[in-house]
Amino acid sequence: MIRYSIVIPCYNEAKNIPALLARWEQVMERKDVEILLVNNGSKDESSETLQQWVPQYSFAQRLEIEVNRGYGYGILYGLSHARGEFLGWTHADLQTDPLDVIKAMEVIDNSPSPQHIFVKGNRKNRPLFDQLFTGGMSLFESLYLKQKLRDINAQPNVFHRSFYLSWSNPPNDFSLDLYAFYMARKADLEIHRFAVVFPDRLHGESSWNNGLAAKVKFIKRTLDFSTTLKKELAR
Repeated sequence: MIRYSIVIPCYNEAKNIPALLARWEQVMERKDVEILLVNNGSKDESSETLQQWVPQYSFAQRLEIEVNRGYGYGILYGLSHARGEFLGWTHADLQTDPLDVIKAMEVIDNSPSPQHIFVKGNRKNRPLFDQLFTGGMSLFESLYLKQKLRDINAQPNVFHRSFYLSWSNPPNDFSLDLYAFYMARKADLEIHRFAVVFPDRLHGESSWNNGLAAKVKFIKRTLDFSTTLKKELAR
């Protein structure tokens, strides 16, 4: 029986996929976990790499999206195929160690109220500029949405299926992290944060955090979504 389903969207991550699966095998000691790797409309060899490597790992499954429709869309597509009682997601670039996901599962397993907990990483060891950028965005979102929202895009995120089923119109882009965190606050779930080390990527570059222009675009999208979210809440 599957207890945990973890979605990993893969966009142009062909070079990271073999190492990612190998690392999961190193830390995976339980049989009640499925890892759903979603080829999120990649333009590199991610699809072929997943076809080659995923069958070698009994805990892994491969899902395909032909055309990229956003980071959030890839995660939501994976969640819609998940079988676990508890769901979550993390990244494919190994900047979040799969062991951190196992730690999140242990937090839930040891919780007296596992259905009412939202577990989320809290990134450490990041460049100063990225810390300042994240801190500024967190402060704005906390004040604007009137909820304590810190290190919004940290991974992993793990929670009970009932929380996922309560969502309405979640976003298809990077705002999904904000949406899930905010909804957890609104639902008065217990928010459990734990430190995760955030090293450099092994291969390639981030699909969004690759320069000032990308950060500006990210800010605009986040502000647009925050405005939409606040309007919906006012209805």
